Amino acid sequence: MAHLPYASLDNPEVAPLVQRITAERGSVLHLYQMLLHSPPLAEGWLAFLTAVRQRLQLPGDLRELVIMRVAHVNGAPYEAAQHVPHALKEGVTQPQLDDLADWQASSHYTPRQRKVLALCDAITRDIHFEPVLLEAVKGELGERQAVELVATVAAYNMVSRFLEALAIHEDDPR
Repeated sequence: MAHLPYASLDNPEVAPLVQRITAERGSVLHLYQMLLHSPPLAEGWLAFLTAVRQRLQLPGDLRELVIMRVAHVNGAPYEAAQHVPHALKEGVTQPQLDDLADWQASSHYTPRQRKVLALCDAITRDIHFEPVLLEAVKGELGERQAVELVATVAAYNMVSRFLEALAIHEDDPR
């Protein structure tokens, strides 16, 4: 159960934003219903995360793989549950999702995915990391996609921390 009540979707002040969220996401997820306590925050969050998920050149499988890994490392089950369908649609396999807890011991990841996951872990767990990790990713993806990867990992660390700080879960009544 969330630490705060979810915002009312019937508030006329948020009606246009509720319509936009529904149009872009299919429904108002628990995350957005909590964010709607602050319409400017919800609007900025929606724009930023839509850009991260839909407008970058970073390949979708790598994006979803790091989102799932961030969710796992940070203990954010809501985030993980929301992204399983996206990950599978983008080409992440079920065995890869199953092995995320111990990805280093798994044979289900390509060398490129291993470099990406190593950087994801370093950013998520340590913040400061050896530059060789970024160099390895840059060698695989180029500078633009390396920046997009780092931004994606950072963005979803923000998401998981928000979700867990407020105890937002997909089975919460609203």
